[in-house]
Amino acid sequence: MPNRPRPLLIFAKAPIPGQVKTRLIPALGAEGACNLYIKLLRHSLQQTIDWPATRYLYAPQTDHPLLKQLAREHDLVLCQQVGTDLGKRMTNALAEHPDGALLIGSDCPDMNTAAVQQANAALATHDTAIIPSEDGGYVLIAQREPNPAPFVGMQWSHSNVMRHTRQRLQAAEQSFWIGPTLWDLDEPRDLARLPLSLRTEIAGAA
Repeated sequence: MPNRPRPLLIFAKAPIPGQVKTRLIPALGAEGACNLYIKLLRHSLQQTIDWPATRYLYAPQTDHPLLKQLAREHDLVLCQQVGTDLGKRMTNALAEHPDGALLIGSDCPDMNTAAVQQANAALATHDTAIIPSEDGGYVLIAQREPNPAPFVGMQWSHSNVMRHTRQRLQAAEQSFWIGPTLWDLDEPRDLARLPLSLRTEIAGAA
C-alpha cells in the first residue's frame, strides 16, 4: 500500500531554561523562552494527535520528567537522539525506520496532521518530501527510505538550508516534493504571529 501512513518522528529537547529557544531569551527571558518551548511542544503533539501511525518522540535527554510524561500522555515511543550534530541525529533517527518516516520539530505552530498527510502522500511518487519554512529552512522532511544525502556536511540555522538541501538531493539523484511554505517561531519578531491562545498563555508565563 504505497500511501500507508508512515511513522512520525518528533524532535525535541529537554525543556531546560537557557538551553531552548535561546534566540527568544532577550524578549522573554530564559524562563519565559522555556515556557514557550514547552507550550509549542505540547501544541505540536496535540496538532498531530490523530496521526494514524506510530509517533516517536526523539530527544537527547530521554530521562527528563516532562518528556516521559508527554510520552505517556500522548502514547509516544520515547527514543534517544544519537549524533554530534543535527544532521547526524536526523540521519540516525530516520535510519531506524527502513520503510520510511516523517520528521518534524515543534517550532511550527501551523504544523498539523493535514500537512503531515500531504508529505506522506507525496512519498508515493518521490524519494523525499519537504515542507519549507519562510526563513529558508524547513519544518518537515520525510523519506521513502533512509538516505543520508540531505544531511551530510550540512550547516544549520541559516537562510540557505533549504537551497543546500535541494542541491544535495539533486546531486544524489533523489526525487523530491516541496510542499507549501509554513513559518516557524525562532525570533522575537515571530511572537506576534502566534495563535491568540498560545500568545496569551506565554504572556502570562513570561
